[in-house]
Amino acid sequence: MFNVPLDLVWDALDEDGAWSDITTLCTVPEEQQAQASIIARQAGVIAGLAVAIETFRVLDERVAVELLIHDGATVQPGQALARLSGPARSLLSAERVALNFLGHLSGIATITARCVRAIEGTQARILDTRKTTPGLRSLEKDAVRAGGGQNHRFGLSDGVLIKDNHIQAAGSITRAVAAARRLAPHLLKIEVECETLPEVQEALDAGADVILLDNMDVERMRSAVELVRHRAPNVLIEASGNIGTDPARLAAVAATGVDFISLGALTHSAPNFDVSLEFA
Repeated sequence: MFNVPLDLVWDALDEDGAWSDITTLCTVPEEQQAQASIIARQAGVIAGLAVAIETFRVLDERVAVELLIHDGATVQPGQALARLSGPARSLLSAERVALNFLGHLSGIATITARCVRAIEGTQARILDTRKTTPGLRSLEKDAVRAGGGQNHRFGLSDGVLIKDNHIQAAGSITRAVAAARRLAPHLLKIEVECETLPEVQEALDAGADVILLDNMDVERMRSAVELVRHRAPNVLIEASGNIGTDPARLAAVAATGVDFISLGALTHSAPNFDVSLEFA
């Protein structure tokens, strides 16, 4: 699942000064070998274990690893995720960067899994957004998938999403959609962000493929879904904007009949997942 960006791992180790870890160099003999385990300190879904392991190997290829679980696995507090062996200095100097990756990405996977559970039994699917940490987007989107969610567009070239400022610049929803139809590749869907029912109506009249219901309350969202289903049953519907990760709120949004719920909170507000490295 995870395509590990080695340049990112290298930069993170360099940022942390892993090759000149003065504490470890002063206190740990060069020839000393060690064994250690990566331990989960809370329940949740693991993501980024492959990145964490590669962090140790980038610093020192002599580090040997035995994986006990894989990304996407659900774990319990105290559960061992992997065992490592090799030069003690290398294990210590790569520890913080490896756990930073693992804790951040597992936090995203864990909160995604909770959101997915909250809408079980509905047709809705949980999506991420482009509200990601610069440089970490591919890893964060991988973590969303590990938690059972799905990815929205990766970048601006992946699809047409006409938002309020595009509409303002173009002059209207109708003009924006017409321009996109003229100029965008024919295989790309055209999605239009709507905040009111009249905007939904205009987007449907203009021939939008996907309607994004932005910052609507549940009652207005339900009315918008009924309008779309009546007028254009093949048009997809996405809900977004200040929805949050509260299970009751997610269940209520899903019950309106939307196809997707996109949540920036999956990547910009996920709490860190508690993991540690313990020497044997």
